[in-house]
Amino acid sequence: MAQVSNATPAAPAVPGSRYSWARTTLARLGGVTLAVIAVGAYFSIRTNGQMLVGSNLLGILRGLSSIAIMGFGLTVVIIAGEIDLSFAAVYGLSTNIVAVLWVTHGWPVYVAILIAFLAAVAVGVFNAFFTAVVKIPSFIATLGSSTLVFGLTLYIGQTQNISYQYPPIGKTVSHGSTSFFHDLGAASLPGGFPEEGIWAIGALLLFSFLLARTLFGFRLKAIGGSRAAAAVVRLPVTRYIFLAFIIGACMACLAGILDLSFVGSASPDDGQADLFPVFAAVIIGGASLAGGKGSAIGTVGGALLLAVLANGFALIASGPFASQILLGTVTVGAVVIDRFTSKRSTA
Repeated sequence: MAQVSNATPAAPAVPGSRYSWARTTLARLGGVTLAVIAVGAYFSIRTNGQMLVGSNLLGILRGLSSIAIMGFGLTVVIIAGEIDLSFAAVYGLSTNIVAVLWVTHGWPVYVAILIAFLAAVAVGVFNAFFTAVVKIPSFIATLGSSTLVFGLTLYIGQTQNISYQYPPIGKTVSHGSTSFFHDLGAASLPGGFPEEGIWAIGALLLFSFLLARTLFGFRLKAIGGSRAAAAVVRLPVTRYIFLAFIIGACMACLAGILDLSFVGSASPDDGQADLFPVFAAVIIGGASLAGGKGSAIGTVGGALLLAVLANGFALIASGPFASQILLGTVTVGAVVIDRFTSKRSTA
């Protein structure tokens, strides 16, 4: 008669080392840092040092700030194992809501900003509902919502450019509200430091803490890493998917409002050109399209690399085709690296 062992069964082995993701992340950040240094050095030589001029460096910082702010929200969505293609449309919807309500219809600017954020929350809820409840793939759900939101933006703005600094004929904007809104993203800071850079640094600190030091970040990575395992241990998967999409939409709204403050006008196609660069920054920064991986500092690194590339090509006047070709190449390369490192970590 066979003996029955009383020994506790061994726990199933976890693929890869517990530190494999940390090593991969550090390696990716190191690679991005080296790429930024190499690209910066190349363009500095090509432009006889123009890239290293203080005013140009501040311009690079302002350029990456908007991409980084939107990127933080997208990073949360991707860590949760989902994809959001609507954030660029939310950016445009936000700028047009504020401009139309405040400048065209004379609403208080504070109310216009609040409504813009409420609209962003509504888009996030819409995306999450069809993704987490109706079970439509997020790629399809957010692709559809992106088109819907863009159409709504065209309707709200009537396909017109609206400037709060130069209101349409017959419209007036109070000096106090203009000064307040201008100071949100375009105030004069010591040394010409871009104010949106302050917002980006604050968001970096917030999301770094949120993703690395809180229960929310831990659960979000667990949900993105294995949806089935998260359901087994009864993590609130649906609630976290809703929160991820809402955060992503609100960060796009914030970036849109700050850029409107700096640029001074809203246009029908606001944000449309940012869709791919923001995705590229997040993926280059180490977020995995498979979910469960990503960091705020990595997103900033990706945004910095793209900002240096864009600025360098502008300085040497190479034409828009060059930056687009390199942007696509770098992004595809980042995805290939992610696939390779993911396979190694699960080997």
